[in-house]
Amino acid sequence: MKKIFILIILTSFLFPVIGQNIIHLDQVGFKEKVWDFKKNDKWKYEGNTPVIIDFYATWCGPCKIIAPHLEALQKEYGSKIQVYKVDVDKNVAVAKLLKIRSIPTLLYVSPDGKYNKVVGYRDKEAIRKYIENHLL
Repeated sequence: MKKIFILIILTSFLFPVIGQNIIHLDQVGFKEKVWDFKKNDKWKYEGNTPVIIDFYATWCGPCKIIAPHLEALQKEYGSKIQVYKVDVDKNVAVAKLLKIRSIPTLLYVSPDGKYNKVVGYRDKEAIRKYIENHLL
């Protein structure tokens, strides 16, 4: 019984790190987790965890190449960061608000709400370097 209890406790601490996944956001999810643009006309980050928002489209070649990098980094960093994906074809209003004109575009948001927009493909190491130097 004691071993099972210890296993349950260890699992509960490890699960948030191991189980962290990329989250796909629609307009409603974006307003809840990132910026409620209906309530605040100026940018105001709704979270407190560093995030990377991947603005992409299903037909975009570079978007398909960057996706596995983001998945691997999400798993590597676990709950230290959160990666969100926003399909620009399905969420035109969100893309327009943030002036997303080319894809892929990565929006890096620090816990204090400041953000940096990076347009175009970046390899995994470039994204990791940004995470280490600016988000954590």
